[in-house]
This record gives sequence, C-alpha cells and structure tokens, in this order.
Amino acid sequence: MFRSFRYPIVFSLILLCSLAAVVIPQTHSARISFSTPEQISEDFKNIPCKNEERLAAVRALFIKMGAAESDLLSGQQKNVRNLFLTRRGATEEKIIIGAHYDKAADGCGAIDNWSGIVTIAHLYRTLKDVQLRKTLVFAAFDKEEKGLVGAREMAEEISKEQLAQYCAMINIDSTGLGAPQVLHNVSSPKLEELAEAVAKRMELPFGKAGVDSALADSAVFLERKIPAVTIHGLAGDFTKILHTKDDKAVKINPESVYLTYRLALAVLVQVDQTDCQAWRETKKK
Repeated sequence: MFRSFRYPIVFSLILLCSLAAVVIPQTHSARISFSTPEQISEDFKNIPCKNEERLAAVRALFIKMGAAESDLLSGQQKNVRNLFLTRRGATEEKIIIGAHYDKAADGCGAIDNWSGIVTIAHLYRTLKDVQLRKTLVFAAFDKEEKGLVGAREMAEEISKEQLAQYCAMINIDSTGLGAPQVLHNVSSPKLEELAEAVAKRMELPFGKAGVDSALADSAVFLERKIPAVTIHGLAGDFTKILHTKDDKAVKINPESVYLTYRLALAVLVQVDQTDCQAWRETKKK
C-alpha cells in the first residue's frame, strides 16, 4: 500500500480515451504500455549518489525503457553534459520533455531530481511506439543546480527561425512527496490552465503555487518565448529534504511520482493533438 493518497479507477479510463485519439497508422499496431507505481518504484532502488555517475545511469535507464543506445545523443559544449533522445512524429513541430539529472552537494538527489528523470523515462516508455503528430525531444539536463546551465545551453542553441517549431516544454522537477502541482512562477499561464483542466477531468489531486525565489529549467525556455510548464510533487516541509542529506530514496512516495507521470502524459498528449499556437501567449493591446 502506498502512502498518503489514492487515485480513482475512472482516472485510468479517461487517460485511455485521451490516448485513443492519438493517430496510429493502420499498418502499425502500437502497444501502449502504461507504467505502474511498482515499476516506477524499481527505478529508485539504485540511485547514483555521485554527480559523476548520474549521466551514465540516465543513459542506462532510457535503454531499459526501450531506447536504442545509438539514439541517445550527448551535448557536451561548455563543459555541460546534456543527453537527448528524439522520438520523431509526423511533423517537425516539437515538444520538449525535460528534467535535470544533476543533484545538490548533499544527499542522493532522489527527490531533486532523480524523480524527474524517472518520470520522463517512463513517459518515453509509454509513447515510444505511438505515432504522434509532433516530434518529442526528451532532454536530461546537466547543472541545473549551478544556475539552469544545461537547459540554457539547449534553449540558446535554438535559432530565431526554429522557435516557431517548438510548441511547448514540459519540465518535471522534484516529485515524490505529494500530489502533482504546477510551479506557477516558471510556467506559462495557458499550459498551467491546461494542466489544471486535465487534472480536474481525471479527478486527480492537483495544486498550483509559486515558490519564492525558486527557479526551474522551464524558465529559460520561457525567456525564448517557448510555452513551458514545470510540474512537481513537493508537499509538507519539503525544505527539510531538498538539498540536504535526507534527499534519498526512502523519502520517495512512488504514487506521487506515478501521478505526476500520468498527469504529464495526458498534458503531453493534449499538446500533441492541438495547434501549437494555442499555447502561445498573445500580446495584450
């Protein structure tokens, strides 16, 4: 039995209906493989507690989820080691699904942010054989704890001509303590509204709030006018866990990570099925 909260059975049925709307060619029978809290829990058993070991562990996790090693591309400019995995869609329009893999000096970084890496890896596992409209770019960012360095490198490499192709950035950062929430101060209003609406339809516990002085990788994409949202699962007295020796696997509630995964999955599918312009903010007259 997992701690704190339970999700309704209707939740799974609603999301199945959402995914049924995804266009799957008749010649390709895609198997949609939903992850379970138990499977997610498995990926917290051997968290690398040293920053120099984490990139290799991220690579191994995506391979476990079905990625080909040759598809995992490293970006190593400016002493930053990002990792990218692209899932081609029917168009060149793109959705970035990101999480940082580096950790603070203390603890094992289980909440912040191995939880985000596990979440995006399971999103890849679920969608890798589904024919989507948009191209998905899974990004594991380095040096978020040093000032969003890895995410900024990716964002700055997008040219002005390419910006229109980037429909949204969905960032997962620090889940595992409570119900999924949107980090208000680093999220686009329209994507925040989408997440809230999706959670309501799914009868899913949900919250939204800003955290004073908190930043996340979505912020640098907002600077480039790319719609972005950060979803987290912090709750209670989380400040006594993050960036301390107590940020370790025993603190993880697998159901919190699972619910974040399911919310992010439904949001991602909705963005995929919608015109990119729907998520861009229009200038007020």
